[in-house]
Amino acid sequence: MSMTTMLINAQNLGKRYRIYANPIQHLKALLWPGLKGQFAETWALRNVSFSVCAGEVVGIVGRNGSGKSTLLQLVAGTLTPTQGRVNVQGRVAALLELGSGFNADFTGRENVFLNGLLLGASRMEIAERLADIEAFAEIGRYFDQPVKTYSSGMVVRLAFAVQVLLDKDILIVDEALAVGDEVFQRKCFAAIERFREGGGTVLFVSHSGETIIQLCDRALLLHHGQLVLQGNAKRVMDWYHKLIYAPVEAEARVLARMQEAPDAEPAEALAVAGLLSMASAAKESAAVRLGPMAEMESDDYDPNLRSRSVLFYEDRGAKISSFALYNEHGQKVNVLRPRQTYIWSYNVEFTELARRVRFGMTIKTASGLELGGAATARAFQEMPLVEAGWKLRVCFKFVNLLEEGIYFLNAGVGGEREGIEHYLARAVDLSVFRVTNVENRLLSGGPVDFLIRARVERVDGDQSILSSNSDF
Repeated sequence: MSMTTMLINAQNLGKRYRIYANPIQHLKALLWPGLKGQFAETWALRNVSFSVCAGEVVGIVGRNGSGKSTLLQLVAGTLTPTQGRVNVQGRVAALLELGSGFNADFTGRENVFLNGLLLGASRMEIAERLADIEAFAEIGRYFDQPVKTYSSGMVVRLAFAVQVLLDKDILIVDEALAVGDEVFQRKCFAAIERFREGGGTVLFVSHSGETIIQLCDRALLLHHGQLVLQGNAKRVMDWYHKLIYAPVEAEARVLARMQEAPDAEPAEALAVAGLLSMASAAKESAAVRLGPMAEMESDDYDPNLRSRSVLFYEDRGAKISSFALYNEHGQKVNVLRPRQTYIWSYNVEFTELARRVRFGMTIKTASGLELGGAATARAFQEMPLVEAGWKLRVCFKFVNLLEEGIYFLNAGVGGEREGIEHYLARAVDLSVFRVTNVENRLLSGGPVDFLIRARVERVDGDQSILSSNSDF
């Protein structure tokens, strides 16, 4: 199918449920539909409109109870909408509740045929794929045993193998990859990636931000049954995290900002970048002194290289400001050289008392994939108590082992407030840097240089004929 072919088109989609006061009222409603009963109505999903074209991978995110599973069931056809409509073209394989369609008394082999026929496959097609399905499931002799003798993990393996290996146009996945061991999860991801690379269309629900960013072209954010944001997967995940970590009283404000300008740089980020400086904040810092940083910009500073996607979480008693990346001489930089040491620094001002305070940083690729980071609690004990009014400067030193490209830095403060663990402050894509001048390096095919060396030698002699480094 063409990339421009629309396979899923939902218009004003909604699902309403009636909650009866007691079973008798429910029975009366079933027997006499026209009779008014005692019930309350709740909308699991309402006024949701979106489309998915052939070849797209679209993620769906939201809190538990936001309507994600209901939406997938409506698209898969296992639920009937109360309002609106959804048109789906092509064969659909849905990984909703893995194994829910299995007959416990049938063997695994028999259930493969049963599920395959339900998916619309012919017996011949199922027979042709049977060996691949058996090998993928890795359940050995249990393949010919009744499913009621299976462990839950074995049921998951077999169900996933059936859905992912039979021909389909659309694959729907609802948190199915959260089960099973890590090796099997990686195998599942590889199968989905192959399906995507072959032009397959995927609708994918996950609570893992990295998974959504890695797999998906776009994402939909559901909140209380409504679609509040859709667009670039990384940007949607940034707003989703800001929403779920916001205090209850700030939720409406976050939603309003999200819908006004989902792809614009928030106003508070511009204020931090334009009004605050590292020097002024450092002079105010009395609680922690890690040595002066120069205001002078080095030759490795590009004034035009600035993050346009800064996203601050709602503050919970702390504010992050005055952030910058420095070389070992204390000069501000944003163009990094291979294997040089750098310092990522930011200031934190506490507006409320906090306990068990920790500071952190992460480095991400331009696509949002988290490469690594650190938290102060790993290096030394967390700060037991921080008073309101304290101004601290946090510094992380690291060696640049990244390949050429654009990368982003995050900053975060965690701790206890009123006995509950929170992000006290967090900033996503706070600063951007570029790695350049990578010479005499092996091509790694990834973002990280693992300092790999290579040597080629003849096995019928002891002379090296090719080496990437003399100290191999």
